[in-house]
Amino acid sequence: MTLHRSDPILARLKALHPKAIDLSLDRMWRLLGALGHPERRLPPVVHIAGTNGKGSLVAYLDAILAAHGLSTQSYISPHLVRFAERIRFQGESIDEPALSEALETCERANQGQPITFFEITTAAAFLAFAARPADVLILEVGLGGQLDATNVIERPMLSAITPVSMDHMHYLGDTLEAIVGEKAGILKPGVSAVIGPQESPALDVIERRAGELGAPLLRHGREWTATRERDLLMFDALGAHREFPLPALIGPHQIDNAGSAIACAKALTRFAVSDRAIAAGLQSARWPGRLQRLTRGPMVDALPKSTELWIDGGHNASAGAALARVAETLFADRPLDLVVGMLNTKTIDGFLAPLAGRVRRLVAVAIPGETNSLPAETVEAAARALGIAATSAPNLATAVEGLGKVAAPGHAGRILITGSLYLIGTVLAEHG
Repeated sequence: MTLHRSDPILARLKALHPKAIDLSLDRMWRLLGALGHPERRLPPVVHIAGTNGKGSLVAYLDAILAAHGLSTQSYISPHLVRFAERIRFQGESIDEPALSEALETCERANQGQPITFFEITTAAAFLAFAARPADVLILEVGLGGQLDATNVIERPMLSAITPVSMDHMHYLGDTLEAIVGEKAGILKPGVSAVIGPQESPALDVIERRAGELGAPLLRHGREWTATRERDLLMFDALGAHREFPLPALIGPHQIDNAGSAIACAKALTRFAVSDRAIAAGLQSARWPGRLQRLTRGPMVDALPKSTELWIDGGHNASAGAALARVAETLFADRPLDLVVGMLNTKTIDGFLAPLAGRVRRLVAVAIPGETNSLPAETVEAAARALGIAATSAPNLATAVEGLGKVAAPGHAGRILITGSLYLIGTVLAEHG
């Protein structure tokens, strides 16, 4: 593995706080003050919160705005292979010299004081973004919203909240209303917000918060809708009907994600984004690790030619439901086997339950190098309790190769590695 100048800096930054996650804005404000407040010198911001679909929305919107001729920046988390993936200019990862310089500047300014890894690296991202002019910065929330390190932006150009579901309950609360309350913390007075599909209790919380702030809402099912008809995406908003090509990202749930991106693009009235740019962006968007088929690499080579290998970073109940819909539609042409590894911070039953009865077999693995990984045996036992035929394997390669060997000779098969973005990152490191 290639070592980069930023690697030892990142390792030092991880040791600055005993907790990986400690939601607060006090430490962030302190460091930003020491840095001269780079968050006040950023390009106009589109701030995105939610549980599922944030990354897809970032990918679509970035591609759409670029197709319109705008210069873009974007901030995402987590990364899959290298940290630099989190900080993007025109869809490309930050270069190593600029990344190292921003990290070192933040490390010096922080003076060894306690601060979480996400907080100090978000400050570094703000430094890097502020140093380079752009038309738009698409800023993805890390966790929650109200106390997330990104929520120091006083007045974004636009806010967006993708579908909210039960996830990170130990940090955000154990009810949907509590969780969406944290996500709705990114709403700002007078700033319009695009709202993706929501359960009724979640939408009620968002509407109440928006009403208190005077934040206009563009809600799925109210101000806009997106549906698939044959091979077209139908988008309707405020009495106007538009037809677009289907998005490049795979899965029925991507219609709603693409619809949110179109709604965001149209809400950026200062740019008058064209329908042609929207169509081009929908078709050119790329988002690694989300229903992605692998076509090369050691695990692909170990499989029969008739067996496909796919990856997806889904890890919560909503993602499990989305994958179940994929199994019933796009993947219905051949048997589906799973390789699953999950973090111990996730609700394993919620993720696997929708997939019961829709997969042939499951092999459980631990996530390589991850101290918070669930033991493979725990994942296996949970799958068996749900009626899924399950075993465990010592590593990914053994799991995939074993599934390839038990596939019926001459019959097409499909294997999906899923359960965690951290697991997918280890796959992409070898099959990028």
